[in-house]
Parts: sequence; structure tokens; C-alpha cells
Amino acid sequence: MTFTLWLSLAAVCTLGAMSPGPSLALVIRNTVQGGMGRGVATAVGHGLGIALYALLVAMGLGLVITQTPALFEAIRYAGAAFLLYLAWGAIKPKPAEAEGEPGADPYRRYQGFVGGFLVAFLNPKIAIFFLALFSQFVQEGAPWSDKLIMMATAGGIDALWYALVALGVARTPLMGWLKSNTHWLDRATAVMLTVLAIRVVI
Repeated sequence: MTFTLWLSLAAVCTLGAMSPGPSLALVIRNTVQGGMGRGVATAVGHGLGIALYALLVAMGLGLVITQTPALFEAIRYAGAAFLLYLAWGAIKPKPAEAEGEPGADPYRRYQGFVGGFLVAFLNPKIAIFFLALFSQFVQEGAPWSDKLIMMATAGGIDALWYALVALGVARTPLMGWLKSNTHWLDRATAVMLTVLAIRVVI
């Protein structure tokens, strides 16, 4: 893959990562609730999910997902159910926070990582996106190096973008404002995730 071709791929992946959606809402909420560590863990998990889809599509397995209605529907409905689960988690009553550094609990960071990964992995439409995108950049018989470059580019840019979002939220005055309006953030997140879950099903 030439450098010019890679730049084009990176540009499209960057625009895709920056598109607002449930991933952005989840990263922001996890950062506010658990600090920058949990936000970055969410970003890394999401980037890994994106990288996995990119690799599956580059290997030709993405076509199996999109052309197998039962598998595609199973992933789609599982994704909708997980978005509803996240929406409920945003508005359900929460226990009092233990004293200490926000997000210092490794288990909560693990939750952030898993949540980020599942939001990406349970969205089979990402496979459709990569099928359309990679058809412009990969040809039949392309070497493994090209496929790994595409996987690393898609996953790396995605993880980097959301890590920057977590850093921007955690290290700016925005964090204080969001913390003081957590109840509104939770409600807005729950509404957004619920609407997105309905859109996924419909």
C-alpha cells in the first residue's frame, strides 16, 4: 500500500471515528463517571472492536456476516439490547461513590473497556462500512501486510480519537461542568442510547 493511498484511508477512518453516536456518548459518560482512566479504557476497547471488524472484512469474513441474514440479525438485535442496557445503566439509581481517585478501581476500567468493545462489536453495520471502504483500497490477493495496515489504521485512529475525547473532557473545565450536571448528562445519554437502539432494530 502506497503512502498516498494510506493517507486517503486514514482520512476516511478519521471522519468515521469523529461521527457522533453511542460511542461518543459512552466515552464522555465513562470519563465523567470514572475519570480519564475509564474513558481511555473505553476508547481502547472501542478501537479494538473496530480493528477486529476491519480485519474480518479485510480477510473476507465480513461478507459472511453481511450475507448471512440470521447472523447479521442476531448481532444487530444483541447490539440494540446492549444499547438499552447501557441506557438503563445511565438512569438507574446509583450507590454512593466510595472516596478515592475516580476510576482508580481496575474493575471499573475493565467495565469501560468491555463496554467500548461491545458497542463497536455489536454493530454489524460497521462491517458494511468497511466493506464499502476497503473495496477502494484492497484488491483480491492483497498481501497480509496491507490487511494488517488497514486493521491497525482503522482501530488505531478510532482509539486515538476517543482517547483524545476522554483527555479533552477530563483535563478541561468541561469536566467540572459535566460533573455538576451529571443527572442531565445521564438522562441525555439514556435518551440517545434508547433512540439509537430503536433505530438499530428498525
